[in-house]
Amino acid sequence: MRIGPVTAPNRFYQTPHALGTGNAMPHTRAAMRGVRAEGGWGVVNTGYCSIHPSSDDAPLPYCHWWDDEDIPVHALMVDAVHRHGALAGVELWHGGSDPGNRFTRATPMSASGVPVHRIYPGWMSLTTPRPMDLRDIRELRGWFVDAARRARSAGFDIVYVYAGMGYAPYEFLLREILEEMKEAVGRACAVAVRFSSDALLELPGEELPSEAHEVIALLADVPDLWDVKSADWTVETASARFSEEGAQEPWTSFVKPLTTKPVVGVGRFTSPDEMVSQVRRGVLDLIGAARPSIADPFLPRKIDEGREDEIRECIGCNICVSSYHDGVPVRCTQNPTMGEEWRRGWHPERIPPGDPETRVLVVGAGPAGLECTRALGQRGFKVTLAEAGEELGGRVTIEATLPGLSTWARVRDYRTHLIQTMANVDVYRGSPLTARDVLDFGCDHAVIATGARWTREVLGADGDPAPGFDGELVYTPDDILSGAELDGSVVIYDFDHYYMGSCLAELLRQRGHDVTIVTPANAVSAWTFMNNELVRIRERMIELGVGNVTEHQVKDFCDGAVRLTSVYRGGKQISLPCRSLAVVGVRARNDELFQELRANPDGIDDAGIASVRSIGDCRAPGAIVHAVHSGHECARTIDSDDATEAIAWERTTV
Repeated sequence: MRIGPVTAPNRFYQTPHALGTGNAMPHTRAAMRGVRAEGGWGVVNTGYCSIHPSSDDAPLPYCHWWDDEDIPVHALMVDAVHRHGALAGVELWHGGSDPGNRFTRATPMSASGVPVHRIYPGWMSLTTPRPMDLRDIRELRGWFVDAARRARSAGFDIVYVYAGMGYAPYEFLLREILEEMKEAVGRACAVAVRFSSDALLELPGEELPSEAHEVIALLADVPDLWDVKSADWTVETASARFSEEGAQEPWTSFVKPLTTKPVVGVGRFTSPDEMVSQVRRGVLDLIGAARPSIADPFLPRKIDEGREDEIRECIGCNICVSSYHDGVPVRCTQNPTMGEEWRRGWHPERIPPGDPETRVLVVGAGPAGLECTRALGQRGFKVTLAEAGEELGGRVTIEATLPGLSTWARVRDYRTHLIQTMANVDVYRGSPLTARDVLDFGCDHAVIATGARWTREVLGADGDPAPGFDGELVYTPDDILSGAELDGSVVIYDFDHYYMGSCLAELLRQRGHDVTIVTPANAVSAWTFMNNELVRIRERMIELGVGNVTEHQVKDFCDGAVRLTSVYRGGKQISLPCRSLAVVGVRARNDELFQELRANPDGIDDAGIASVRSIGDCRAPGAIVHAVHSGHECARTIDSDDATEAIAWERTTV
């Protein structure tokens, strides 16, 4: 696919997206991008890169092109991408009034001096931006040109103008910036524009149906490539719970008829059929991806080699988004090697071989046990997986039945499919094991992955358990997901703050219950601010008629009512009628088997077992991403002299 003066080797296009590394971790960033190129992505882009200190997004870990000293930092990524025959692109960004400039303390500026409306007040600057004058306009155009020249010096093939989400080129000057950048680097690099269309699609145009149509038509052939998306990041990165694959089509489908230049867009594409459909129907020329390229950097190569059944499909959980908000390298539930390519030398497809005569017993087939078994099998060990139940997948199989979470079953399906192809792995269902069974099995290593369970424990403000919540009308998520019939109206007391409380509310509404969520936080599912679900969850709860009482704790439950107390000192108590109480808060380890084994070191020695480890929720209850990572880490280090969680910290900051 020709893009201006350069040619992409295929139609797989890793669109610009942040990695949570910034300029501080150039080797980490280069390794993360280089793996994508190795996996077959024809174009691999950076995340957003500030072109001037007046566009400072601290404390988020953004990249920058402020002077020539930044050139070698970015050249590392270019070299890593070119090494595998892909094109390298860079997204040049000036946020206008959007960034707070917390680090540089530069006064924000914009075309009008009016601040951009933000959904996230915590990210807004407390300083009103100043309106740009003619000097500012000249300087802004010059900053883009200077950054583009630096990018050319670093070896980039494509340079972007980021004109979306309210950033400076989205407000004005887009044609001037594009034309001046093309004049500066156009014979050596393609010049692309990333454009947010959704807000302008709602505004009527004069000649065409909307302002978005008019902008594209006016600039149709100025850039060498159009990268089109929505402006609202919570829409652009909507989780699978609230959007389907290809959901960005309404914001991209109108572009191709208006330009002769190639068009790329995203849509959390994991299905080759959907990718082909978008191209054949004239929606896109290039299949853009961020999250699918995180979940499986080798997705293009697997399609090219006819290994579609081995694709590690994105589940759309947005743990990657939350990692960026945390300011750490992006993590992934499906791909436990994400973020560890440089620091620990982990590769998503390759793993050092182990001794084929070493026997490993894995007890428990949840996400940790399945990933550990898969990776151990890939290494060549003799592996036995014992699952007490008849179904594999553990909590993943159960939670995938919740409204909107069906894609989460991919965590199970990807691993069980590969395990079934391994002759060195045996799987036994319906096989609960005792400590004596483990000792008598005849293994060299035992891995205990028996998961965790929800409890009825209600924690007070001091963190101590409150008494009186063990009655028959008090339920846990495990009870409800096992088919327990609740009576009448339900109060869900959610101090877990992730997805479970609101998912249960939706499930119980489907069953016909009146539901109210009570939480000590200031919002329902408060943590989901981190993975961009918070607003969507609130909308869903309103749509379903789910009540909510925030900033309150459950004091007790008796006589058909829960008594609530405010989290604030001196707050009043209120009573809320309900027939059933569901507690979503504390998960306890199912580690009895592990503890019994560890309490018998002589028995372990006599059995010739070199190590006994607990992994996943059995070790420490967490999200599925933690369980998968724990299982993978165990498989990679099980034959190491140092079997602890010691990590190559010396490589963390580079």
